[in-house]
Amino acid sequence: MDKLKQMESFVSVATRGSLTAAANAEGVAPAIMGRRLDALEGRLGVKLLVRTTRRITLTHEGSAFLEDCQRLLADVANAEASVSAGGVKASGHLRITAPAGFGRRHVAPLIPKFRELHADVTISLNLSDRVVDIAGEGYDCAVRVGDMPDSSLVSVRLADNRRLCVATPKFLKQHGTPQQPQDLARLDCLVLSSDASQTRGWAFKVPKGETSEVIHFKPNGPMDCSDGQVLHDWCLAGYGVAWRSTWEVDAEIQAGRLVEVLQEFAAPPNGIYAVFPQRKHLPLRVRLWVDFLKHHYSQSGFWQG
Repeated sequence: MDKLKQMESFVSVATRGSLTAAANAEGVAPAIMGRRLDALEGRLGVKLLVRTTRRITLTHEGSAFLEDCQRLLADVANAEASVSAGGVKASGHLRITAPAGFGRRHVAPLIPKFRELHADVTISLNLSDRVVDIAGEGYDCAVRVGDMPDSSLVSVRLADNRRLCVATPKFLKQHGTPQQPQDLARLDCLVLSSDASQTRGWAFKVPKGETSEVIHFKPNGPMDCSDGQVLHDWCLAGYGVAWRSTWEVDAEIQAGRLVEVLQEFAAPPNGIYAVFPQRKHLPLRVRLWVDFLKHHYSQSGFWQG
């Protein structure tokens, strides 16, 4: 049985949550989808899905394999498109969405450069900190920062993103430099308000026996805000410690305006992703846009610019 077909069937069942729905989408009997999944699990030697008469859920191994399958299938579609497209120019309208702060800094400036290469493509950019339903609202692609919980979307990792604790040299001189995450309890911390993201708190990696684990610490402070740029400005003004992404603070760290603290406790990086709905054939303009972002984000010095 075709390995690629098994993977396609697995992704279809996992994202639709039903053998019947996946079978109807492909126009085959549910029993055929079941046999493909059985063959895939038998070949891998692991259980990917827990199937009952009422629902289908992913195992831990299934969740990890799903992301890999989505990335592989997207790469295959891109490879086919690059051959079949030949010398055809990209055209049409490209609708993109991105988080407000990240989009202003690292998406919007690239759009005119992309159009210099692809003049027949028109582009609409939506900047919003809410999680946009890109399939339901008709977007071709979203740029997202952080973990990717929505398995119904295809994601391509563009770059790593790490969060750091930072403060101004003057603030640290006046109030002291924290030596461990618990020291933040005595310092003014600049946090996102509870109706924003980061509801679990700030993530740190701490020793646990011979290994380490990630813990979440909820700091307090006299000021909070739902806008990350405001927190960034407050931090630069010396009002407290902030937990910010590398793309926000690298330039200020290089210039000495901010100092990273608690480096040895920094949590593992998450990612910056391009995500798009499940599609059999990805439009050429979307594929070129994703490749364009990946190229620029991989350049040394891009994040310090």
